[in-house]
Amino acid sequence: MTTTSNDAAVQTADERKLTKKDLNRVAIRSLGMEWDWNYERQMNMAFCYSMLPIIKKLYPNKDDQVEAMQRHLEFFNTTPHMSTLILGITAAMEEQNATDPEFETESINNVKVSLMGPLAGIGDSFIWGTLRIIATGVGVSLAAQGNILGPILFLLLFNIPAQGLRFYLMHAGYKLGSGFLAKVQESGLMEVLTYGASVLGLMVIGGMTAENVGINVPLVIGSGETATTLGDICNTIMPGLLPLAFTLLMYWLVNKKNVKTTTLLVALVVVGLVGSFFGILGV
Repeated sequence: MTTTSNDAAVQTADERKLTKKDLNRVAIRSLGMEWDWNYERQMNMAFCYSMLPIIKKLYPNKDDQVEAMQRHLEFFNTTPHMSTLILGITAAMEEQNATDPEFETESINNVKVSLMGPLAGIGDSFIWGTLRIIATGVGVSLAAQGNILGPILFLLLFNIPAQGLRFYLMHAGYKLGSGFLAKVQESGLMEVLTYGASVLGLMVIGGMTAENVGINVPLVIGSGETATTLGDICNTIMPGLLPLAFTLLMYWLVNKKNVKTTTLLVALVVVGLVGSFFGILGV
């Protein structure tokens, strides 16, 4: 009886092993990474949708599937063509989690958060800033002459490298993830790497806050040559103080007070309009 049970366990583990076909299915689903983009968590629904074949194969239990799907509905945003590298690594980590009861599931999202920022920087520079410009230059020069090859070449020159990279990174991420995790588990570095990934993720979020959140307060304090705006005073105290305070306020309202994001969006529109009308807030 013991031998039979062991054979069944081995067979189950083998059946859960991810194949190239499984990885290709995820890469194909990632083509819609920007189709359901939303303002709250951006690409999270597409990421979860891409991971569904992996989740259903690795977790036969419905409760485990729901937990995994909720795990991948967290905030996610990166260059779409680079997302498969994270999907591949995540697939390897989910595979490890399905077979190792002591695996720390928090490390999955920590790795995602730490990678999506740097990969977005690389992807935006290479895909959108270089490859697209080159393809557009070739296509426009031919199209301006009335040549039908213009739009065709643009689509080919852009999509063949970009989509080829998508599939390559899917498999590369999985190989990197599985081999990486095996070494980490043996050496006991998972806690250190998880902590490092968390710190890096927070740094990325902090950089996004300073870069993307802008608050202009043109309210003037004083008169004559000593007159200065409230925004300048805050920036003198600490650059980016107002965006940081605003972001922390939104975090507190959403996570501590459970205020709905739609309510916050409507309230911010009203505050922005009223503040602009009375000259408290500027563009």
